[in-house]
Amino acid sequence: MWVKALDLALDKLRASGCDLSLIAGICGCAQQHGSVYWKNNASDLLSNLDPGRFLHADLATAFSLMESPVWMDSSTSLYCRKLEDSFGDSEKLAQATGSRAYERFTASQIAKVYDTKPGIYQITERISLISSFLASIFIGGYASIDHSDGSGMNLLDIKNRKWCGEALEAVAPGLKEKLGEVVENLTVLGQIAPYFVQRYGFNPECKVVSFTGDNPASLAGMNLGAGEVAISLGTSDTVFLSLEEGTGGLLGHVLCNPVDSSLFMGLICFKNGSLTRERIKNLCVGESWDKFNQILETTDVGNYGYIGLYYDLTEITPHIQGEYRFDPDGNLISKFPAPEMDVRACIESQAIRLRLYSERLGYSSGHSSSILITGGASSNTAILQIISNVFNAPVYTLDLPDSACLGAGYMAAYALRQSDERIPFYDYINQISGRKRCLLCTPDETACKVYMQLVSKYRDCENKAFGIYYSRLTP
Repeated sequence: MWVKALDLALDKLRASGCDLSLIAGICGCAQQHGSVYWKNNASDLLSNLDPGRFLHADLATAFSLMESPVWMDSSTSLYCRKLEDSFGDSEKLAQATGSRAYERFTASQIAKVYDTKPGIYQITERISLISSFLASIFIGGYASIDHSDGSGMNLLDIKNRKWCGEALEAVAPGLKEKLGEVVENLTVLGQIAPYFVQRYGFNPECKVVSFTGDNPASLAGMNLGAGEVAISLGTSDTVFLSLEEGTGGLLGHVLCNPVDSSLFMGLICFKNGSLTRERIKNLCVGESWDKFNQILETTDVGNYGYIGLYYDLTEITPHIQGEYRFDPDGNLISKFPAPEMDVRACIESQAIRLRLYSERLGYSSGHSSSILITGGASSNTAILQIISNVFNAPVYTLDLPDSACLGAGYMAAYALRQSDERIPFYDYINQISGRKRCLLCTPDETACKVYMQLVSKYRDCENKAFGIYYSRLTP
């Protein structure tokens, strides 16, 4: 399916009249964690692609496993526990690889294939991530996995930027050979394969830069600088930030930074985002976002000390589900004194959650701090003002409908820049992009002080809710 999609995309580009001979370099990105299994001798097929045929026809017999495991598969809990046990506990695994064991990560997916389909594993010559799989097609040979995407596998030692031997041994025998070597991001892998020159008219000098995952590419596309945090307010709320230290923990993920090999990136995702906000809106005021925003703008900052936690779906961090309301003394209550208090409680708790877990990843607020907002709620200034006050930082927006794709383009441009000057990625992209950030909100000093006091109270309420949730599960 993916190969056929590439056929269609390239045919559409050619049919649109795009002059592909003008392209000097290609970089790309793909969904993280998914893997592709190349059959023994598939490299011969890659290096002998027939420009008279579609890619999907040439590569029809190249794969040992026809259905690739992807991030949506959560059937590997057993293999996650085995991997963590091999390190002693989940925290030691996280310190080494940047994350505790997750069902969607590549290590547990490979372990399951080896355990349940040993014949498939035996005839597999190379295991690629989806990103390096696509790069392999473009260079006509096996492309190395890059550090950033590789650090989302539970297999890479994120500090040494090499495969973690202990993890490899715990997953499957001979795995290091099947994965190949890892490379730095922004590595020029080689020139584009003759297939694309002859079939589509690419320049034979066109360079292919190492592909990466969609989340690292989004960080590059948003061009985050020091002290900046990117927050995507979508169906899930996601936080991205650049980090100086690569200390993995049990909360969120620490990956290798895609544009600076001396840095890392932090990422944490929360399932209960826009759909939860919309449900609270519908419950309290009906269909009107204007009425919802009016409540946010006219009610007291801090909600008189009342806190509400809303987990419509089982949350990733913390692992909890349900609704929990607390009075100013931290006692669990069934409802607030006024129904509209749920509006402010929902937005304030989500904003405090974003700050609390950003700090646990390594964020610290300061004079240079700023927040870059993307996603569906990025136009709602009432919500953004609360985020600005909670973080004590200005909030900017940048129109980035496809930040991951844009980031891959930026990475190609930076890798192939016509200069020996070692200009930082951040400065280079600011020079060539011409994109301007729009200031939407600045923090209110009085509100910031209120939220500073609420952070610790929120933490206590979250811990209480976590205990209540698990006490209900225990017979």
